[in-house]
Amino acid sequence: MWPIVGLAFGSVLGLAGAFGGFGAFALVLVLGLVGFLAGRAFQGEIDLAELFTRRN
Repeated sequence: MWPIVGLAFGSVLGLAGAFGGFGAFALVLVLGLVGFLAGRAFQGEIDLAELFTRRN
C-alpha cells in the first residue's frame, strides 16, 4: 500500500507545482517515481542506502 501512497503523493506534488506542456509531464513523472521509491523504502522492500554508499 505504501508505494501507491508515495506514487500518489509525488504525482499530486507534481501537478500542484506545474501545469501544461512536456515539462509538467516530466516533473510529474519524476516526482511520482521518487514517491514510489520512497514508499517502497518505507515499506522495507528496497534498501536505498545501497544506492548512496560508496564501495571500496
